[in-house]
Amino acid sequence: MNMQRLTYLAGFLGLAGAIALIVHQGWGEVVAAIDRAGWPLLWLLPFHIVPLTLDVIAWRILLAPRDQHKRATLPFLFWVASIREASNRLLPVANIGGEIIGIRLVKWRGIGGAAAAASIIMEVLLTLVNQYLFTALGIILLVELTRNISAFSTVISALAASLPLPIFLIIVLRHGKVFSRLEGFAEKMLGGRTKLTELIDGAGLDLEIRSQYSRPLRLVVACFWQFMGYVVGSFETWLALRLLGYPISVWDAIAIEAVTQALRHIIFVVPAGLGVQEGGLVLFGDIIGLPPEASVALSLVKRMREIGFGVPALISWQWAEARRMYAGASTKETSVNRPSDENASS
Repeated sequence: MNMQRLTYLAGFLGLAGAIALIVHQGWGEVVAAIDRAGWPLLWLLPFHIVPLTLDVIAWRILLAPRDQHKRATLPFLFWVASIREASNRLLPVANIGGEIIGIRLVKWRGIGGAAAAASIIMEVLLTLVNQYLFTALGIILLVELTRNISAFSTVISALAASLPLPIFLIIVLRHGKVFSRLEGFAEKMLGGRTKLTELIDGAGLDLEIRSQYSRPLRLVVACFWQFMGYVVGSFETWLALRLLGYPISVWDAIAIEAVTQALRHIIFVVPAGLGVQEGGLVLFGDIIGLPPEASVALSLVKRMREIGFGVPALISWQWAEARRMYAGASTKETSVNRPSDENASS
C-alpha cells in the first residue's frame, strides 16, 4: 500500500471515528453548546493571527539574512505561513505538502531555493523540539492538577519511543551530507542530470543547513518565538470553552492543548487529525472534569476555525498561482509575437 492510499484510508477511518464519537456523545448537546456561544466564536479567527505571527517571526529569523529582509517581509511570510498551515491541516499531504508549497512561494521573492528549503527544514526541526517541550509542559501541568501520572503513561511512552527520530535527524543534518547523497542517488536512478536533481541542489542545501547550525543564538531565538506561539495558541482552547459555557483555567487550557497536539503529531498520517483530535480532547478533557459534549464541541469549533482561516488562504494561493501563470503566458506570447511585428513594420 503506497503512502497516498494509506493517507486516504487513515483519513476515512479517522472521519468515521469522529462521527461515531459525536453521535455517541449526543449531537443535540454539542449543537446546543455551539448555539449558546453564537457569533462571538468568530473572534477565534482574528485571534489565530497572534500565534501564527509568532511562528512567522521565528521563521523569518531562520530565513532572512540581512540582504534578504526586504524581500522576506513579515506580511508576505505570514501569507505563505497561512497557506502552509492550511495545506497541512486541510489537505491529505501528511503534514509535508505545506512545506513544499512554502519553498515554492518564497522563491517567488527571488530568495534561493536552497536558502528557503534550509530555513523550512530547520523550522520543522525546531517545531519537533518545541513539540516535546510543550508536551512535557502539558503533562507536568496535568499531573500537578490531577495528581495522576498513570493516566498519561501512553502519551509519555509514545513520545519516548519517537524521541530518537528527531535526535537522529538533528545529528545527521548537522554532520552529514544528506541532500548531496540524495541528489547523487536520484542521478543514478534517473540516468544522469535532470531537472529534478537540479531542483534538489544537494550541495547547496547541505551548505545552507550547516550555515543554520553555525548560528546557535539565532536558533535559540527562533525556538523561543515558536514556543511562545504554542503557548499563546493554547488560549484558543481557553477562549472557545469560555464562549461555549465551560470555563477552565489557563493552565488547564495549556495542558489540554499540549497533549492533544502531541497526539496529532504522533499519529500524523491521519489527515487533519480526524478522530485523533476529538478522541484526545474527550480523553484528556475528562481528566480535568470537562464533559464529553464540551470536548466534542471544542473540537468542532477548532475545525470551523481551521476551515474559516485556511480556506481563504488556499483560495488566495490558487489565485496567485493562476495570476502568475497568466502573466507568464502573456510574457511568452509577447516575446513570440514581437519579431513578426518588427518584420511587418519593416
